Amino acid sequence: MMSYQVAYVSTYPPKKCGIATYTYHLRQNVQKAKWGSLADPVVIIKEKNDENPRDSFLKWTINKNRREDYKKMAEKLNKSSVSVVSLQHEFGIFGGDAGQYILEFVRRLKKPLVTTFHTVFRTPAEPYASVQRDIAERSDRLIVMNHKAIDDLTRSFHIPKNKITFIPHGTPVPDLKGREAFRASLGWTDRKVVMTFGFLSRNKGIETILQTLPRVVEKVPGVLYVIVGQTHPNVKRQEGESYREYLKAIISKNGLQDHVLMIDRFMSEHDLVKYITACDLYVTPYPGLEQITSGTLAYAIGLGRPVLTTPYRYAQDLLKGSEELFVPSGDLAAWALKMSALLADSSLLNSYQKKMERIGMLMSWPQAGKNYNRVFSQLAQNTATDPAQSSEADYIAADPS
Repeated sequence: MMSYQVAYVSTYPPKKCGIATYTYHLRQNVQKAKWGSLADPVVIIKEKNDENPRDSFLKWTINKNRREDYKKMAEKLNKSSVSVVSLQHEFGIFGGDAGQYILEFVRRLKKPLVTTFHTVFRTPAEPYASVQRDIAERSDRLIVMNHKAIDDLTRSFHIPKNKITFIPHGTPVPDLKGREAFRASLGWTDRKVVMTFGFLSRNKGIETILQTLPRVVEKVPGVLYVIVGQTHPNVKRQEGESYREYLKAIISKNGLQDHVLMIDRFMSEHDLVKYITACDLYVTPYPGLEQITSGTLAYAIGLGRPVLTTPYRYAQDLLKGSEELFVPSGDLAAWALKMSALLADSSLLNSYQKKMERIGMLMSWPQAGKNYNRVFSQLAQNTATDPAQSSEADYIAADPS
């Protein structure tokens, strides 16, 4: 297999951001799939106060709000030994209206471009539509994490289907061996634990579960609802902790102090995996039904956790054939009924655990790395055999500045 380099354009740890975490795991697992081939640089989209990573391959940066940086980085990559560029696209991580500054980059880039769309709209509106159309047309390959997104892109932008590849959202490899010991260390041995994780914001629907919980407590007295995550930074800037205080008021009003645990911190991946593995039931009660991807639901299913969820678009795609796990948004009676039925029946929970494990087997990060590697290596090979696209630049060394 030929050696090749991928340059990732994205946010990246230590930034606390779902796209950053996704890119970190993608890079690690593509590297493994390449059998120790050349190390891959990252072009990091940075905001003013973001901390610098220490890795010597992470020295290329674009200031999010500096349009000129996007142009210069395209030229720098054109002159580099990079074979393929992987753009992780989410509108909010790039500068300009609807993240339009990234167009300065894609319009000048001469290397093969593989774009992963983390958001795809069923009916795109301006200014998002024209930005996404331009990126889609200029990319050599598009990656989506939802089968429904393929039809959306072909219908909205007339993108040929053979240009779009479905690769599931990557997830950690499950390990259930330490589950009971960790539950014991948390004092959860005799509890039925329901969990939600992720940045807190009003589009999470957590109040639905809190308002439902008194009915569940009547049927399952040992239930504990664990809410893991800090308030989303953008939300915190705009409204402080008002949503968290609203949730606390519901807990107090309903006397749920012994049945709810709020963990207000950004967890390391290692701890997060342990907490998810330790829960009995994972819930995503999101009121917005257009959400095309959800890293939180992907992680829960990848780790073999039984789930209940509103039928948003990502859930519909991922849980096709298991529609009994869908609960209407805001329907307190339906949530109470389904949560109680699952939590009170260990054999039913166990059967859904096995079902989620089967779905999750196709979603592990090593598998995602192999799938991406196939796409990248094919484009890299095409470039290497095309003299017009070949670069005589030296391979990027440990200091690519």
